[in-house]
Amino acid sequence: MSFLEVTNLKKVYSTRFGGNKVEALRDVNFTVEEGEFIAIMGESGSGKTTLLNILAALDKPTMGNVILDEKDFASIKESDRATFRRDNLGFVFQDFNLLDTFSVEDNIYLPLVLAGKKHDEMSALLEPLASRLGISDLLKKFPYEISCGQKQRVACARALITEPRILLADEPTGALDSKSTDEVLNLFCDVNEEGQTILMVTHSVKAASVANRVLFIKDGEVFHQIYRGESTNEELYQKITETLTMLQTGSDKR
Repeated sequence: MSFLEVTNLKKVYSTRFGGNKVEALRDVNFTVEEGEFIAIMGESGSGKTTLLNILAALDKPTMGNVILDEKDFASIKESDRATFRRDNLGFVFQDFNLLDTFSVEDNIYLPLVLAGKKHDEMSALLEPLASRLGISDLLKKFPYEISCGQKQRVACARALITEPRILLADEPTGALDSKSTDEVLNLFCDVNEEGQTILMVTHSVKAASVANRVLFIKDGEVFHQIYRGESTNEELYQKITETLTMLQTGSDKR
């Protein structure tokens, strides 16, 4: 069995008062092996954010299954979902989701505090991580005192400090300049090389071109996928661009 299995996933939303139904996901199927770095792409409204929310156990599918390391998300009690997310998943968002009234250090500690970890244990985890991400000198600052690129590195530290089974990233470079984008993507590549599984939703061809595999979502289904193989980032960039053109022109590459 694969590390993560997504099978026959369907999600239907009812509009207000139940008048109309919107099919966000139709029939999504794919597997993820431990240690993969997968980018998920698609036009706005294709269903990729809905898919990410289901993978994050923030939403439930109308039909289908998500199984992580043989544990079916459907079997998780509502009261246990927050604990499951904290113990298994790390999150990086476009808008960072940092608390301005908390220091950088306390923002990073937050999931460990919620897990009941002691300060000495938290500090032992933070010190090498902060050094590696180049944020050791920022720990006593507050989010409003640092740049967007620094905020995203802090957000990455918060996501990684729990040593998650999967790192889920939603447009992690969307609010960053070119230099900060490169820093975050290099970080993702480094932690992936060490075995971290990453699923990243992105509109950025540049961001997707550092992944090992790219899934394209169209009309609520997996339309196509590209494996890196021996391709360079530049070659993968070109393949992604060609596939996105097919998506936009309505060609069927499956």
